[in-house]
Amino acid sequence: MYQKILIPTDGSDFSNTAAQAGVEFARQLNAEVMGIYVAPEYQYPIYVEIIPPSYPSEEEYMASMRQAGEKYLQTIQTAADAAGLQFTGLIEFADTPAKNIAQAAQKNHCDLIFMGSHGRGGWGQLILGSVTAKVLSLCRIPVLVYRVEKSSTP
Repeated sequence: MYQKILIPTDGSDFSNTAAQAGVEFARQLNAEVMGIYVAPEYQYPIYVEIIPPSYPSEEEYMASMRQAGEKYLQTIQTAADAAGLQFTGLIEFADTPAKNIAQAAQKNHCDLIFMGSHGRGGWGQLILGSVTAKVLSLCRIPVLVYRVEKSSTP
């Protein structure tokens, strides 16, 4: 059925829960797993003429976001390794994560994108996350949206 599944992550608890479910889905199909983290591009401060000393340089920012992305993807890799699945991780920089997710799926010959939608109370349950909604509108391959329910604590 599906041979290569792309699982986007932003490192949040909701994203990690969806990623775990995505790896379990891939395990049932014996599919390869590709994780992707799309970091925002570096933004120069536009409100000052000189970059403040406390503001990170572009190189520092890129290194920091790469390190964060590796940490986020490690969660998916650990689950894939435990399931005996092949894993590839991808870190990209863009201000259009949905577009990059869709392009990465096509470029890497993925045949399914497995991603989460936040579970919210009330009217929010009817609304998909903005990145998820955009991926759905941009993709030419199937997108499985995993419903992540917010855990209720008494």
